[in-house]
Amino acid sequence: MDSLGDVLSREPDDRVRVLDADGTVVAPDLIPNLDDETFVAMYRDMRFCRRFDERMISLQRQGRIGTYASLAGQEGSQIGSMYALSDDDVVAYQYREHGAVVARGFPWEYLLYWAGHEKGHEALADRNVFPLNISIADHLPHVTGIAMAMKHRAESRVAVAHFGDGATSEGDFHEALNFAGVYDVPALFVCNNNQWAISTPRAEQTASRTFAQKADAYGFEGVQVDGMDPLAMYVVTKAAREKALDTSSDTPRPTLLEAVQYRYGAHTTADDPSVYRDDAEVEEWREKDPLDRFETFLRETGRLDDERIEAIDDEITEVLADAVDRMESFEPDPDTMFEYAFETQTPEIRAEHEEFQRVRERFGDESFLRE
Repeated sequence: MDSLGDVLSREPDDRVRVLDADGTVVAPDLIPNLDDETFVAMYRDMRFCRRFDERMISLQRQGRIGTYASLAGQEGSQIGSMYALSDDDVVAYQYREHGAVVARGFPWEYLLYWAGHEKGHEALADRNVFPLNISIADHLPHVTGIAMAMKHRAESRVAVAHFGDGATSEGDFHEALNFAGVYDVPALFVCNNNQWAISTPRAEQTASRTFAQKADAYGFEGVQVDGMDPLAMYVVTKAAREKALDTSSDTPRPTLLEAVQYRYGAHTTADDPSVYRDDAEVEEWREKDPLDRFETFLRETGRLDDERIEAIDDEITEVLADAVDRMESFEPDPDTMFEYAFETQTPEIRAEHEEFQRVRERFGDESFLRE
């Protein structure tokens, strides 16, 4: 494989791609030097993401979890980028990048968050994954701060932020990247450009030719990647990580990655995308499906066959069924709603908590439930 640094020195609109839309290898020199089992593991995790997505949407439609943000179509960028990281690297994501959780072992407790329990985030901390963020781009300054701490401590790891194209219109995005450039920190900023920020199309989000070129203003490199090509995402993320860890070079350590892809489904299960986009557009992007193209590559290189896929599907079915069973057997403690807003309860929260406890004691928990 050619020098990884070469993929970062391209023009911002010179999109990095290893696999074409039909799975054909178009850049053989960029195929990562991974063993067969790792290639298959990447495919397994991408397939897991798609099945997880389908299961979660089904659960939401049945009223068994709350509003959910679909990832379908974005498996390549999520799994490809995660596999290029070390388990010690810290990842902060928005709310659609469930692949970050899948690639780090998928603790079943993650489902608890989507069922309304903040406890679902606790298991992520043990895997160096920050809780998801509903507030757009709020996590980006945190990632820069974490990377600053890593630099001061001379740690051999990086901080990574995943976010959508809509986040680039928030002040937090500009502040985070500006500080990252000024202080030259080991940070990777992965912009998942899925063409729509809810109903705002990419063309109305910015007048810039690309999102990648925004890095120029902050003094470091920006590169555009085919986000539906997991191998391209792996190669570019790995190159960006190696650069971030290199303290001997004059090249700035941060990198902005623009992963060009598409969101197949709704923004969330509370959204109706048919109002603002055409079915023909969706179908055009489905022809570039990340699972299909990666499966074609693995089959043609002798790494995957029907029997292996069947075994993968059986294992995914079992893992998801177990996770759902555990989620639905979980017995939450309502008092935890008042515990973590502040390190020490404010007088107002303490008063509300005490009143809540009095009502529970007087009327019982059943009084809070409805058929």
